[in-house]
Amino acid sequence: MYTLYSMQQSGNAYKVRLAFNQLEIPFTLVNVDILRGENRTPDFLRKNPEGRIPLLEMRGRGYLAESNAILCFIAEATALFPDGRWERAEVLRWMFFEQNSHETYLAQPRFWLSIRGGADLRRDHFDDWMERGYAALMSMERHLATAAWFAAGRYTIADIALFAHTHVAGEGGFDLATFPNVLAWLDRVKAQPRHIGIDWVAEPP
Repeated sequence: MYTLYSMQQSGNAYKVRLAFNQLEIPFTLVNVDILRGENRTPDFLRKNPEGRIPLLEMRGRGYLAESNAILCFIAEATALFPDGRWERAEVLRWMFFEQNSHETYLAQPRFWLSIRGGADLRRDHFDDWMERGYAALMSMERHLATAAWFAAGRYTIADIALFAHTHVAGEGGFDLATFPNVLAWLDRVKAQPRHIGIDWVAEPP
C-alpha cells in the first residue's frame, strides 16, 4: 500500500522509517541516492517536482512530500499523534520548531562533514549553522529539564522528528556532552518498543 522513497543516511527519511516500524505499518522501500542525482531524474521529478526525499507513495492516492507531513499522516489515529486539540498543538509546535530552528542547523554540518564530504565547500556557512544549532539544542535542554518528552507527556512524532537529527549531531561536529537532559532523552527514545537505528534496512513486506 505504501512505498517510501528514501536515502539511508537522510535524517528526514529516517524519521519516516522509524515511525513506520514502530507503528508496524508495512511499506516498500526504494532507495534514492541524491549524491548520484537520482532525485533529479525525469521519472522522480514526475513524482515530486521539488526533487526531495523522503517521498511517500500511497497506491491510489498519489504522492506526499515533506517528512513531518508524512509523520502526521501515518500516525493519525495512533498514540504517536494525540487527538486532543491542545496535545496535538503541542506536537505540531515542536515539529515546526524542528523544521524552522533545528533541522537545517544540525543536518547541514553533518551532510557536509560526514556524507557529502568537503566541508570547505560551505565553510562560509558553518559558523552560523553551529551557532544556531547549539541554540536549538539549548532550547531542547531547557524543555527537557522539566519534561521527559516534548509533547502530551508521552512519546510522540514530535520526539521522532527531533530525534532523527539530534542523535547524529556529533557527525556534524556538535558536542552533546554539555546537554545532559538531551542525552537522557535520546536514551529514552532508543528504549522505545520497535526502535530502529538510522542504518536499519526494512525487509520486503
